[in-house]
Amino acid sequence: MLNEVVCNGPTAIARRFPPALLASCLLLLTATALRAQDAPAPPVSVGAGVRTSFTHSSPDGGDSTDAFALDSMRLYVSGTAAPKVKFMFNTEYDGGNHVDVMDAAAQFEFLPGFNVWAGRFLPPSDRANLYGPYYAHHWAVFTDGVQDGYPGIFQGRANGAMYWGQFGKVKVSGGGFDGASLTGNKKVLAAGRVQVDFWDPEGGYYLNGTYYGGKNLLAIGVAGQVQGSDNSAASVDFLLERKVAGGGAYSVEAEYAKYDKLGGYNSRYGTDKGGYVLGSFLFPAKVGPGRFEILGKFAKANFSNGLKTVDTDYDQKTSEVNLNYLLKEFNARVMIFYIDKRFNTVQTNSKQFGVGIQLQI
Repeated sequence: MLNEVVCNGPTAIARRFPPALLASCLLLLTATALRAQDAPAPPVSVGAGVRTSFTHSSPDGGDSTDAFALDSMRLYVSGTAAPKVKFMFNTEYDGGNHVDVMDAAAQFEFLPGFNVWAGRFLPPSDRANLYGPYYAHHWAVFTDGVQDGYPGIFQGRANGAMYWGQFGKVKVSGGGFDGASLTGNKKVLAAGRVQVDFWDPEGGYYLNGTYYGGKNLLAIGVAGQVQGSDNSAASVDFLLERKVAGGGAYSVEAEYAKYDKLGGYNSRYGTDKGGYVLGSFLFPAKVGPGRFEILGKFAKANFSNGLKTVDTDYDQKTSEVNLNYLLKEFNARVMIFYIDKRFNTVQTNSKQFGVGIQLQI
């Protein structure tokens, strides 16, 4: 008979259990362990990224300043919830002493041509928004009045649902997104994008600003967003990248965009339009553990249709030069940058020189 006492340890349990009952418990534990081995926990991936810099700024007519900045820090979490069902959750510290939710999305990826995402993520838009700062080719992204002027809650993201599909060298996407959180307008914002890769295909929904010689690319993308009858944004982007002997590469990236009462860089103006062109050359020869790359970019944007008569139309011209040292492409790179912003009126001209470091794991 089993004594009605509290068992305080393995010795007490062994004394009070009959041999048959003890054997049954051992069999149950063994079966449970075997079932656990047959059904392992779904894989989970965790990563992180950081961008930090030193910048010397010289505004016209003002005092120069020097600043060390933690520009960005990100934590990435992704995993598989069920076969062909994934989840991603990414956060970012943006230098303002707080952390925000960047991505939080359910990803139903049934076939290359049939994928559905729901939650918060990057909506269909220009290539620049779909690569973000960590996979951009140059340092000073989203400062030229052209790149990724599409509206976003945080870091270009939006809450909604989307379909996207890959059909060989053609990628299409389209979806509906919460307008109130994006623009204050409660009407749904519709977004779509079509991209054609004439040479090597780019897999997946998110994109890169460069592949550092990993692909031969000739890609053209067209994107647009609409909210209501008269609020729209549209862009066309281009990327050419070609390998050279020895492991180097040259590339040309360009975009033209128009934000008409939807998005834009200056909320006091109804229309923001313009374009940029970027060129680079990655040297094949290694210098130490990495390789050098030179890059130049020029952009021009025009701001018009101000909210008030005192809001004068103006132009912005932005020139950027980078000397990059690539230890491990996007995971470890040092970028020396020079930025020159010029305005014909309204805003003040300025120059910046600095060094940026980006690491990812």
